[in-house]
Amino acid sequence: MKTVLLIITGGIAAYKGLDVIRGLKTRNIRVRTILTKGGAQFVTPLSIAALSGEKVYDDLWSLTDEQEMGHIRLARECDLVLIAPLSADFMAKAAHGLADDLASTCVLASDRPVLGVPAMNPVMWANPAVQDNLATLKARGWSFIGPESGEMACGENGTGRLSEPETIIEAVAQNLSLNQPLLGKTALVTSGPTVEAIDTVRVIANRSSGKQGHAIARALRDAGADVTLISGPVALPDPDGVTTIHVETAEEMLAASMDALPSDIAVFAAAVADWKPDPAPSKMKKSDGPPALSFTQNPDILYTIATLPEGQRPKRVVGFCVESENLIENATAKLNSKNCDIVLANVATSEGSPFGADDNHIMLVDQTGHTDWGPLSKSDVADKLTRKIVEMML
Repeated sequence: MKTVLLIITGGIAAYKGLDVIRGLKTRNIRVRTILTKGGAQFVTPLSIAALSGEKVYDDLWSLTDEQEMGHIRLARECDLVLIAPLSADFMAKAAHGLADDLASTCVLASDRPVLGVPAMNPVMWANPAVQDNLATLKARGWSFIGPESGEMACGENGTGRLSEPETIIEAVAQNLSLNQPLLGKTALVTSGPTVEAIDTVRVIANRSSGKQGHAIARALRDAGADVTLISGPVALPDPDGVTTIHVETAEEMLAASMDALPSDIAVFAAAVADWKPDPAPSKMKKSDGPPALSFTQNPDILYTIATLPEGQRPKRVVGFCVESENLIENATAKLNSKNCDIVLANVATSEGSPFGADDNHIMLVDQTGHTDWGPLSKSDVADKLTRKIVEMML
């Protein structure tokens, strides 16, 4: 998830910062906020915190804040510094390297891109001192939006209005897209188990937690892809910024996957039941012996989609397998028989399986052979797979 450090300085236009926060959140962009003393005259920390879901920072000398975050970390643990509104006073501070409060100190300590959104009286904006400071900051690599022309809060007309929140949000999104190589691509991810009914009460399922599939959905989302996640029953929250469809059976998962096409990328991380019982119409009663169950083969979701005709098949298809023996041989057979581009294989040992764990030991198998990724957290597996997909899409 991308992170923006928003600095709200003093000015009546500070109230528009609330709409900016709301808009960035809808695009799944995390917003941390520094509120200057001037900004706090127009908006409250409580309003900002309620919209951003984050603590609001305002004091350079706060022992608690410095211990928890520190102005250096706050300045660096973001992808973009956004200053909206950017007042004439703060422009002057930044141009001359002053650092007498938290906001100016963070700007001076940050090595991230800075996007300024000026707002001030038209005469102030036209003042040579302000224009000199603007030129200085531009020369240092700052980017700017606006100001716009129109009627000001003071009743005067001219150039000095803060750009509209939608314009600011779009500029931020475009700036962050420089690090989103999958922007404009669509991705389908399946995750979790499927469950198949034995009767109206009992089901057959497996131990898949969905942790790996959900992590992959988040990683593809962070790389800019428009992700549809099709999840079996799991005890995980839906990832922000991802379209999540909940299903139970293999047939439902196949139908939802077909509905999600066309897609540039498809990652089949779900543990789909190979067989389903022919369910009884009501709860089966306990008897002297176990009931006889008959089974029907479930549809093969990976094979069905990976073997679609060109133009319907996703450009890149990734399958998963869990094997208790002959890992590479079985993974290679799956790669070829199911027309995958990649298979990520992991071992179910006598000590346990990767289901439910936070880590995975992955072997990547493709047409060039196999590569041992070693033990990784499932988040790291997701990030590494996303980088591999990016390479394949180029």
